[in-house]
Amino acid sequence: MMQSPSPDTGTTAPRLTRWLDTVLTHFAGIMGLFTLTSACVLYFIYIQCEAFDPAAHAIIETTLLVVFAALTFLSGIAAWVIGKAHDRRRAAERLSDEQNIRLTDEIAAHNQTEAALKKARDAAEAANLAKSRYLIGVSHEIRSPLNAIYGYAQLLERDSSIPAEEAGRVIRQSSEHLTNIVDGLLDISRIESGILKLNRDTVPLSAFLEAIAEMFQLQAADKGLAFHYHPSPSLPAYVRTDEKRLRQILINLLSNAIKYTPSGGASLSVRHRGMIAEFEIADTGIGIAPEDIDRIFEPFERGGSDIAHAQPGTGLGLAITRVLTQVMGGDITVSSTPGQGSRFILRLMLAEPAEAPAATARQRLISGYAGRRRTILIIDDDPAQLAVIQGLLRPLGFAVYAASSGNGGIELAQHCQPDLILLDIQMPGVSGWNIAATLRALDNARARDTQSREAQGQRLKITMVSANAHEFSAGGDGRADHDGFVPKPVELETLLDVIAAQLGLTWEAGIPAARAEPAPKPDLAGAAATIADLRRLGQIGHVRGIEARLDDMAAEFPASLPLVVQLRERVRAFDLKAYLKLLEPHE
Repeated sequence: MMQSPSPDTGTTAPRLTRWLDTVLTHFAGIMGLFTLTSACVLYFIYIQCEAFDPAAHAIIETTLLVVFAALTFLSGIAAWVIGKAHDRRRAAERLSDEQNIRLTDEIAAHNQTEAALKKARDAAEAANLAKSRYLIGVSHEIRSPLNAIYGYAQLLERDSSIPAEEAGRVIRQSSEHLTNIVDGLLDISRIESGILKLNRDTVPLSAFLEAIAEMFQLQAADKGLAFHYHPSPSLPAYVRTDEKRLRQILINLLSNAIKYTPSGGASLSVRHRGMIAEFEIADTGIGIAPEDIDRIFEPFERGGSDIAHAQPGTGLGLAITRVLTQVMGGDITVSSTPGQGSRFILRLMLAEPAEAPAATARQRLISGYAGRRRTILIIDDDPAQLAVIQGLLRPLGFAVYAASSGNGGIELAQHCQPDLILLDIQMPGVSGWNIAATLRALDNARARDTQSREAQGQRLKITMVSANAHEFSAGGDGRADHDGFVPKPVELETLLDVIAAQLGLTWEAGIPAARAEPAPKPDLAGAAATIADLRRLGQIGHVRGIEARLDDMAAEFPASLPLVVQLRERVRAFDLKAYLKLLEPHE
């Protein structure tokens, strides 16, 4: 039986090899070899010479010793040269081996880099193609409602006989569709960045589902399809969930069911047990191939069917649906048979609230509110937005002031002392956030000087109303300068609910007045001469003279401050035509 070497033996052998493989060892070995050879040759000569001439023994020995010494010295030099040459050769070999290894590593790294670049290039090309498909789909989706809005706007301009109710309905529906598209784009951005906020709304489930069912019954009827809605008798009256996200999920699923069903029909079945709601969306459409079941939930993917690719849309509906479902704590499954139809099952936790909510503005007609008259200031650089909100609020009994710039709004707020300010974020020259901070600081200073205002709970409320949805901040936490946020386009019923919550209002039911209350008109008795001077200065374009006269007017007639603020805004914008138009009612 063979025995393995001991640890000492295994350690000693490499150590001995390293000791022998040095320059000095090589020199000693070569030197020894040369010296031994020289000694042997000279000793042979010495023996031969001694036999030939014994009398010359001493001379021969001395001569051979001298020769041996000389040869030993030369042998040392030769041994050193040979040893160094051998060492240089070994170093060159090691360097060559290292260079070969580095070249091999570089080639391997280059191959890996080339493979990674190819993979990245393929991914970029695929993303570019997907982006192109997405942009084409989005362009189609946006142009369709824009065409309806643009078309009806032109008809209203050309032909006053067009029913205003019909035009308003089409424009509103098209605007809502555009809003949904924009919201979808924002959802994708939030999902990709990992930021998606869910609301906890109290939703009247039956009414919510019936509204969706009615919407798709009309769509199915237009396409010649049947649509069936099967609610469970045990559905709760109210549930807590994010109403907008749940509506988005159901609309995406039902839209696909109608879109990909050429004949037959679709159905929506809803069951609720415990706190779990199950939504089943079934259709008799083209179906989904087994290999495409997972792909259809990827962005821009519609499977391999040519019929599916021919349908309009962005290819994002199911991708957003799955992510929203997961974020809301639910799951979605699908089963399908090509040519026979598909069945999607959505499960979500929809808990019932402890008590039914109070009626909101959208659930009843309101004619006003109880209590003292409230003042609202609107700060927005969009004249259309100012006109819409003023037209909504004035018939309800609010005193409404408007400013088209941030600085003008601050100046007007100090005059009218509003209860609520509706403030846009993006305005020329200044951000709405900075305006909110300034207004909050002024209100805090006023509250310190007037303790009764704070004791009565009449502190200023600020609500941001903006299309900058990516800057959304709920506010109202005691640390932010604002108390609420309403995204544009503004849904008027939602705005009324926010106003009621901010001001603690109780709406009064009824039908609002048919005509809006006129804007508060300042008492300018005795200011006729000043207004005449302002008109004359405006006609000749004397801006500095106008500004000086406006200062005089604000000092002499404090009630004219709202008008002075508006006139200053027009002058600073060098819009003298609008400036003169503002003066006309007061001449």
